[in-house]
Amino acid sequence: MQAQSLWHLENVDVTHLLCPTKLGNEELMAQKKHCQFKKGEVVYIPDDLSDRIFFITEGQIKISVMNEDGKEITKSILGRGEVFGELAMLGEQKRHDYATALADTNTCVVTLDELRSLMRDRSEINLFFMKIFGGRQLEMERRLESLIFRDSRSRIVEFLVNLTRTKGQRVGYEWLIRNPVTHQEIANLTATSRQTVTTTLNDLRFKKLLTFNRSRLLIRDLDKLTEEMR
Repeated sequence: MQAQSLWHLENVDVTHLLCPTKLGNEELMAQKKHCQFKKGEVVYIPDDLSDRIFFITEGQIKISVMNEDGKEITKSILGRGEVFGELAMLGEQKRHDYATALADTNTCVVTLDELRSLMRDRSEINLFFMKIFGGRQLEMERRLESLIFRDSRSRIVEFLVNLTRTKGQRVGYEWLIRNPVTHQEIANLTATSRQTVTTTLNDLRFKKLLTFNRSRLLIRDLDKLTEEMR
């Protein structure tokens, strides 16, 4: 599913409810409906009050936690059209993770009280979040199975395949992913090392299955790349 289609899950268009645009930008900013974050800026940290939900209109947000040794573990990287901070809806009183902007990022912000009011009046909001929670539960189960049953290389390839299917743009027979995540972020997401990610990507490039640079990742043959997981 394309990231931008998340605003319109199965014809459920909630953009006008969650991210209103009728007011001028300055007025929206004054009401704190829009928040902007610079690259590297922290949106929230553990123990911050969990009372707002964020909708990304541009940019990237990393959701992560720290283990006891201070090592960062990346839970997800979210982009345009995606939601974060949604655990507030499930009774989370304080944040349990970090949200950090990986690029200059624009968001629409809805307080928990505002969202509850919307959900009472608009059934499409309920459907929207049911799909969000369901999709993330499936993704968590998939990543757990991958960690248990796949080796490091296969996990990296699986990540690339899923990234292509969810965020890729079809260009003829190829797939383009703009502003891909760094090798270190791929390592964090797949429980591997940066060196293993670099070695795997270089091997796939040698096999002419993909090309990449800092601004884009081009998957040249998705079917053959998928076969590399086996």
